[in-house]
Amino acid sequence: MRAIVFESYGAPDELHVVDDRPEPDPGPGQVRVRVEAAGVNVWDGKVRSGAMSAFVRTTFPAVPGLEAAGVVDRVGPGVTGVSVGDRVTGWTRHGHAELAVLHGWASVPPSLEPAQAAAIPVVAEAATRVLALLDPRPGSTLLVHGASGGVGGLAAQLARAAGVTVIGTASAAQHDRLRGWGITPTTYGDGLVERVRALAPQGVDAVLDAAGRGVLPESIELRGSTDRVVTIADPSAMALGVTFSQGAEFNPAALAEVVERVTSGDLEVPLAATFPMEAAAEAQALVDGGHPGGKVVLVL
Repeated sequence: MRAIVFESYGAPDELHVVDDRPEPDPGPGQVRVRVEAAGVNVWDGKVRSGAMSAFVRTTFPAVPGLEAAGVVDRVGPGVTGVSVGDRVTGWTRHGHAELAVLHGWASVPPSLEPAQAAAIPVVAEAATRVLALLDPRPGSTLLVHGASGGVGGLAAQLARAAGVTVIGTASAAQHDRLRGWGITPTTYGDGLVERVRALAPQGVDAVLDAAGRGVLPESIELRGSTDRVVTIADPSAMALGVTFSQGAEFNPAALAEVVERVTSGDLEVPLAATFPMEAAAEAQALVDGGHPGGKVVLVL
């Protein structure tokens, strides 16, 4: 089968397409899909560059890709509720290929385009995980750093829909998008504490850092403590006593709800760009740069 691989750690140009990867088989509780589209994430670049080599064992040649959408073509032992021919989106470990095995998934309605479906699983998992940690209540105020990005944007929208007042940091070019979601925008940089205090004189009840721009000290100052401050992007968290949320809690029911709400227009997971399989290096370079402006997806 065709797949994107890298055969050593390095820059995005290590990625290339091969035609002879063995086809994967689904194990118990898994399904195999013929991939229509696959998301590109920061994690893919970190693994490819070798930045995670102390924590993640990589066997070369390696196929990246944490999420994919496609049509089920094989069902593993013990799987119920899904059949060959169904459209699904979900989590995988090698999604940048013609065929991928999913270990968690949700159905995709006919009206949802493959690229949009493939953009959802990773951000849905991370956003629902961090909101469960922060537990923002209706009427409280949540500050989200990176509110125009995939995880930050979805978390902000979910919180806002639950009756939470959300202040979001983002570049000025993204402020209209945030306002459209009902989020109060502000910019990064000098004066952040004063700007947020002016917008939330009652104080900030919780902070999510999805940007990793070194804003944890300001976040602690605004919150008044490290309690209910969570980052998914800043490795200085441990030294500051802040919770660094990592790993994954795969919840197909939560994914199905987000897919349904994106389909209905109640939530948005913006697409920054789509690329063909042959342009995987360009796609990863865009994500590596840190400011794609939404999700980046490969369309097969």
